Amino acid sequence: MIRFSINLPTNYRLDLHLVRKRGESIDIPLFPNLKAIKKTRSGNKISRFFSHIFGHKKIKKVFGVNIALFVFASSLLPNQTLGVENVNNLTLSTPIILTTQKGVQYPLKNIKITQGYKFFHPGIDFDGITSDPIYPITSGIVETTEYSRFGYGNNVLINHGNGVTSLYAHLSKIEVTEGQEVNNTTEIGKVGATGRAKGDHLHLEIHENGKPINPLTILAN
Repeated sequence: MIRFSINLPTNYRLDLHLVRKRGESIDIPLFPNLKAIKKTRSGNKISRFFSHIFGHKKIKKVFGVNIALFVFASSLLPNQTLGVENVNNLTLSTPIILTTQKGVQYPLKNIKITQGYKFFHPGIDFDGITSDPIYPITSGIVETTEYSRFGYGNNVLINHGNGVTSLYAHLSKIEVTEGQEVNNTTEIGKVGATGRAKGDHLHLEIHENGKPINPLTILAN
């Protein structure tokens, strides 16, 4: 007996059982009588039609056991869906390189806060030694650089977008220019004591839409 199944919707599913008879004395036509097929109950018309054809002795003489081999071989093939590309065969012409970068960071490698955020001190002071490197708290564009002996002394203002800016004051040296793009690894200057400063330190201010905010609310996140 050879069993031949074709996956179709339930109403049209084929489940053929081919049984070899011991001699067929009656000459049965290759194609069945369609009127007789139509009289069968709904859901079995196609199965009856193919059962008649594949069970006919002429068909078996032509195909013989090849039908069974065909069914067995087809079961070994991977399933494919019409209209959908085989995603296993997709290749990338160029490799994708993923990189990560820290979001917000402290401006100095060694952190020691000597003065906090107050009403008359709209920023925080970091202890440092002249020539210690200073880095931006996050990426942005240098908006202004100023060299002065008063107030903030030598200072750099960086625009981070969305109304957020950061100011680095009392630098001994400025190492960026206006309009330059900077990121977490860009050295923007050196710690100093220029302007109104008592000893070497870095004064950091962060403004949001023009208003100063406590830098620790951002740096501590």
